Formats: sequence, C-alpha cells, structure tokens
Amino acid sequence: MSAAILIVAEHDGSTLAAGTAKCVACAATVAQAEITVLVCASDAAAVARQAAQLQGVHRVLTVEHPVHAHPLAAAIAPQIAALAAPYTHVFGPSSTFGKDLMPRIAALLETAQVSDIMAVESPRRFRRPIYAGNAIVTVEVPEDAKVVGTVRTASFPAAGTGGSARIENVAPPAEPPAHTRFVSSSAAKSDRPDLQTAARVISGGRALGSAEAFQMLYRLADKLGAAVGASRAAVDAGYAPNELQVGQTGKIIAPELYVAIGISGAIQHLTGIKDARTIVAINKDPQAPIFEVADIGLVGNLFEIVPQIEKLL
Repeated sequence: MSAAILIVAEHDGSTLAAGTAKCVACAATVAQAEITVLVCASDAAAVARQAAQLQGVHRVLTVEHPVHAHPLAAAIAPQIAALAAPYTHVFGPSSTFGKDLMPRIAALLETAQVSDIMAVESPRRFRRPIYAGNAIVTVEVPEDAKVVGTVRTASFPAAGTGGSARIENVAPPAEPPAHTRFVSSSAAKSDRPDLQTAARVISGGRALGSAEAFQMLYRLADKLGAAVGASRAAVDAGYAPNELQVGQTGKIIAPELYVAIGISGAIQHLTGIKDARTIVAINKDPQAPIFEVADIGLVGNLFEIVPQIEKLL
C-alpha cells in the first residue's frame, strides 16, 4: 500500500525554504511514498516551479488567495485540513513556521502530532529526540489515524533538484478565518548567511564578556562567509540578539562547520548543534563539556586565539 504524503511548503512568497526540500527527503524514506507539495500563496507560480523541481515530488498543488500573501497559520491550517482527506501523511518543517502551523492541522484532523521526526522506521513508526536530545524515542501512529508530523530538518539532507512534477491549481477549499489578520512583520536584516541554512556558523558564548567583544566574531565570520550564532547565556547577557540563539530553545542547525568560541557546552546548546558535520571548540577550560562533542578542540584564551586566526585568514 502506497503512502500518500502531503508536504506543506514553507516560503517567503518567492523562494522555497530549504526546510521544504528536507521534508521531501524525509518523506522519500517512507516506503512507496507518493509525495505532493502544497503551496499556499497570493501568487504561487514561482514557488511552485521550485517545488516541482525537487527530486521525489510527484505533484505540486497551489492554493492562491490574497490572505496568503503573508504566512498565517490560522489561515493556512483550514485549507490543508480540507485538502488532507486523500493523504495518509501530512508533513511540515520543524521550523518556526511549522511549529506554529502543524499542531493546528493535527487538531483540525483530530489526531496527535509526531514532533521532530529524525528517522523513519516504517510508514507509521518514527524516531524523535526527547530530554533535550539525550534520548531517542520510537513512536508509532495508530492505523486508523492520519500521520501529522514536523520534520527535524537538521536530520535530513535537502532533496536534490532535477524533477519535473506537474503543477495543479486548486480553489481555496475552505474560507480563511476572519479572526486573524496580518498586521506587520519585524525581522533583523543581515547581509550574512541565514543561521539555519548556512554551511558555516561561528558562535560565541558568555566568555566573550560584552557585545563589543562579540564584534570580533562578526569580523571572523565575514572572512569565512559564515553566519553568526550565540549561546543562550550570551543572548541573556545582552551580547547578541535573540534571533542568533542556537540550542534547544533557539535554532537547531546542522552546518558543515560549527565553531564554538567561549561556549562551555550546556546540554541545551549541544542539542542544537549535534548534527553539525565538523565541530570546532575554543575554550580556556579543558574540562568544558563542549570538548566531548568537538572534532577539533583548542584550549586557550579566545582573546588571543581568535585574532591570530583572523590574521592568518
């Protein structure tokens, strides 16, 4: 029996988010998967074309409505719930967008959500992290329930391109609710790579001591073409804005290179970086927990080491 999987596309109106391609990669590991990507937008053409090129996607559905000019979970969820009948699975990324949207879909479909799927064992059995990533639990969805889940995007590579799925436009199947409307959006702007999709990330901790000292990391990041992150301690101390926070209560990332500077390595932080390909740690404490997960560790004073690295670069 094939698995009919509906993936909710995350996008900014013109560009498909990388998390959607990772959801496709996750869905492709389900036996006999037939994957459909749903794009809700005011003008879905550009995003739909990008989704259609993902390998493994069989079909792209678009629902166009002025309310979808900005992604509102309260507006999108009823559309998906109305379209979900022929599908066995509904997946979305475990991002801010997905964490807001997918529980609403699960509630409308009267089923429980499987959060942070990191591996597929069978069409109804999945592995996910618990206890800040200290344990992995296997969960199974009952046969009579629809599978609604968020995909831990750090656990999957992005699906490749080269596909040619057909694109179909469908009329909005449900009237968007009137109780929620878009007012405004406030987001930090930066010329640096996005923290959640960057191949290289340099993060700083409380040991930097000030927001002024944090500028040292920005200079280093610019030389490496890297994004900048921060530990929760650094954010709480005011050294970095909260959108840079990496960890259990921040962003979960999986870059090719992660450089932790002055970060001790609390379990909440390690949860956010354990899928990084290579971890480099710089800390003056040789017993710091970060060294237990680091591929390369350097014990020393960061205020001496980082300027030397910058000079060599």
